[in-house]
Amino acid sequence: MIDRRTIITAAVAAVAGAASGRQAFAQAGMSRITAYAFSFPGLAGGDIRLADYAGHPILIVNTASLCGFTPQYGGLQELWTEFHDRGLMMVGVPSNDFGGQEPGGATEIAETAQHQYGVTFPIAAKAVVKGPNAHPFYKWAAEARPKDVPRWNFHKYLIGRDGYIADVFPESIEPADTRVKTAIARALSQTVAERSG
Repeated sequence: MIDRRTIITAAVAAVAGAASGRQAFAQAGMSRITAYAFSFPGLAGGDIRLADYAGHPILIVNTASLCGFTPQYGGLQELWTEFHDRGLMMVGVPSNDFGGQEPGGATEIAETAQHQYGVTFPIAAKAVVKGPNAHPFYKWAAEARPKDVPRWNFHKYLIGRDGYIADVFPESIEPADTRVKTAIARALSQTVAERSG
């Protein structure tokens, strides 16, 4: 018969082992937090929970209504039309961080994205995407890929099926660019095991 002291000793050893394992994992600089841990307030209310799309690639793009790159909304909608039925999720994240080019509120943002460009993919409420007050997703992405942070509007993060950043495309790369389409097709064809293996 096992006495109480043996059980307590074993439990303490197990907890200590788990703690040291987590500490070693953290010291190795590896984060198990994925993009699926984040959500964005929706432009029209509610939340866009990335966890609802776990296992699917997600293209997250910081947008603006008064930018020279604003016509990329049209290209993003084309990507959405082409790849959504195959499993791609897309989120537009309006931001006023670059050049003050998203000064309006939800009504003005919806007018540009949905009425002028016919966007049907989810649009988040206006958010900060750079610096110390950035939305938690953007802080996570900056930590994961510090050299690939948004430097202007229409910066694109492609999240793979495993929830980690698969590719990054700056504002100068159009959504219809072959590199973007190829990366999306590759992310859609990969399984989580292939990405993490």
